[in-house]
Amino acid sequence: MVDGPSETLSGAKRRLLLYLSAVAVLMLSYALLYQWGMATFEGRPVTFVEALHVVVETFTTTGYGEDASQWTTDAMKLITIPMMLSGVTVIFLTLPLFLVPLVEEALRTAPPTTTDRTGHVIVCTFTSRGDTLVEELESRDVPYVVVEEDRATAQRLSADGYEVVHGNPESVDTLEDANAAAAIALVADDDDETNASIILSAKQAAPDLRVISLIEDATLSDYHRYAGADEVVSPRRILGESLARKAASPIASDIDDAVEIGDDFEVAEMLVQRGSALEGDTIAESDIGRRTGVNIIGAWFRGEFVTPPDPDAVVDEHTILLVTGRERQLERLNALTRSETRRFSRGNVVIAGYGEVGATAADALVSGNVPSVVVDEREMPGVDVVGDVTDRQTLLSADIHEAQSIVLALDDDTTAIFATLVVKQVSPETEVIARANDAENIAKLYRAGAEYVLALSTVSGRILASNLTEEEVIAPQSQVEIVRTSAPQLAGQTLAEADVRARTNCTVIAVERDGDLLTEIGPEFVVRTDDTLVVAGTDDDINEFNAVCG
Repeated sequence: MVDGPSETLSGAKRRLLLYLSAVAVLMLSYALLYQWGMATFEGRPVTFVEALHVVVETFTTTGYGEDASQWTTDAMKLITIPMMLSGVTVIFLTLPLFLVPLVEEALRTAPPTTTDRTGHVIVCTFTSRGDTLVEELESRDVPYVVVEEDRATAQRLSADGYEVVHGNPESVDTLEDANAAAAIALVADDDDETNASIILSAKQAAPDLRVISLIEDATLSDYHRYAGADEVVSPRRILGESLARKAASPIASDIDDAVEIGDDFEVAEMLVQRGSALEGDTIAESDIGRRTGVNIIGAWFRGEFVTPPDPDAVVDEHTILLVTGRERQLERLNALTRSETRRFSRGNVVIAGYGEVGATAADALVSGNVPSVVVDEREMPGVDVVGDVTDRQTLLSADIHEAQSIVLALDDDTTAIFATLVVKQVSPETEVIARANDAENIAKLYRAGAEYVLALSTVSGRILASNLTEEEVIAPQSQVEIVRTSAPQLAGQTLAEADVRARTNCTVIAVERDGDLLTEIGPEFVVRTDDTLVVAGTDDDINEFNAVCG
């Protein structure tokens, strides 16, 4: 989400009201003190209104009239001195702290309320998921417009260079101002109820407009389709299934976590377990290519993706290898990545959080015959242990010491980070497979000790981009983005001449040509105009690849 130091007008008004209330209390107190002082030290009783009049004159620096000549005693002068200083202080504080910001806010350029863009994607509204989508669209030169109801957010987006329309996305007039009739698609990305209203408004503003809706509760998908959505996407369900596969992969061979690119050719992320045959070896010492036949594309070292990995990089229990190969080759590597001490122990999987993501993960584990224990703060059907996952006793009640892994399917990233720290203290051998809601928190979860992290915003953005562009995202639920895409700028060049990896940090892992999948591609491979490249890299690197080679 976009953030910034600017304050909303309503917030500044509230603070100004509190400040003026404090000043009023101060002035009334001085009036009472002045009234008492005149009677006590000067022997000249005055009414409360007369005393208040003198205080107001003092605070506003408009003078004192004949009253100043009546202050003959030192005690009375000592009363009026702090009153004078307080008045000047109030004036100097009011101008810079409140009046100036209010004037600046009022004069600030209002965010746009219309656009003349055509052939664009309308994003309603701006979220971390939408931010990922916008980055994907920009890398493919697909125009977009963000419809944002919050004025301050719309202002910041506009100042940061986003194409934005300020207005209510549920309003037909706002969508018409966003030029819905000339758009190629609209993405409804708010809460489920608001999205249904947005869909109805979109179909009224532009009946032929393609509408894609993101939903949090997969059971509501039929309602969104009935409202008019052309496609309904449930990223939480996809994320839950992916986390379940990753958590169960060490103990269940029937839950396949590899991504099939072609006939008997797959891409897989392999977690290296503590106590495995590879732990402690460098990439060169492990000799993975010769021992298994796979090709190492890259590796995650404590949350940082490196491609290609340095031969001297040390593999540890936090390393995730990204490899390509045939099924039997991946099986040989899988055996090397598993713990020697826990290979024959099935163990179980603890699922923390029983929302949409956690429930989907639990269902996937049941389908794969993997035993699991569900933990949630709420008592409900399907929950085995009721309690706080950040509490040691709750983890012990869930038999965390017997768990091969724990899936943190929590709605709050801060809680997930703390839970990771607690799990690693209570049961260091248990692998932590975590959901991040915001991609910015992935690195924190890895530093806390998580073995595998996947962000909901990343999965959502990839799915949407794949739906809205010609590029196919093969595995939106993986840490590294894997896409099928064309690269016309590379036509006629060898891969060595194109130097794709150095220029974009991406790896071309296969090429589709004339209906065939070519996997044995070396530096001398020449790219043709009609080739479809299978490319792997981080989201930012894939965006760079599209900008350079697309």
